[in-house]
Amino acid sequence: MDARNKPALDGPTEGEGGQTRVSRALVVYREETEVQPYLAALAAAGVEAVPASASERPRLRDFEGLVLTGGDDVDPALYGEARHPQTEEPDPERDEVERELLAEALELDLPVLAICRGLQLLNVFHGGDLIQHLNTVRRHQEKPDDRAIPAHDVLIEPGSLLYSIAGTREWRVNSRHHQAVRRLGRDLVISAIDPEDGTIEALERLDKRFVLGVQWHPENQALVDAGQLRIFESFGEAIQRKASFE
Repeated sequence: MDARNKPALDGPTEGEGGQTRVSRALVVYREETEVQPYLAALAAAGVEAVPASASERPRLRDFEGLVLTGGDDVDPALYGEARHPQTEEPDPERDEVERELLAEALELDLPVLAICRGLQLLNVFHGGDLIQHLNTVRRHQEKPDDRAIPAHDVLIEPGSLLYSIAGTREWRVNSRHHQAVRRLGRDLVISAIDPEDGTIEALERLDKRFVLGVQWHPENQALVDAGQLRIFESFGEAIQRKASFE
């Protein structure tokens, strides 16, 4: 069966009073044109995704999962630093909205998938900080016309959530970021690195149902790479399990 025609993993579940409730994931974004690949990847994985601009100040009520997408740099003031010359203009509204949503999702133990900027926000939220401009930026900030083209390998930690998804220690991933995790936030563990320069490529929280951050952009690879699609499928399966226990 074509992945794009798969039935939804997160079908209707029984809510209070016997009412049917559909499990859905909230996808937060800033640029509407940039959110489409996330929605396509989630749809291919059978996940019902609802996009919401940060300016709408969405809430997690009636959602069973949260996706934090890529975008502009996290404000370095949130981790006590001044802006590097290469750091983008901050977006305080988006930072605030996503931090509030992340706090709520973690409190409720909702599945969280954090991609690129999302991973960086996840780390800062937990008290970590970022390298504002990588010395090896040329390796990590590739911008081919085809965003699915891999840029480098990542080395995955055995026994991690990501390893259970990938089923292998090495993956070829795309890359278009110039910042990265420096000091790891509390309660987070590293589940993948770039084997050449040591850049942190994936983070997890082991005490939660599903909290995974990846530094690359699997949404651009998911329709051509079954391994990357598995990230979104695993997120959907976590949503389904969460809903079944409600």
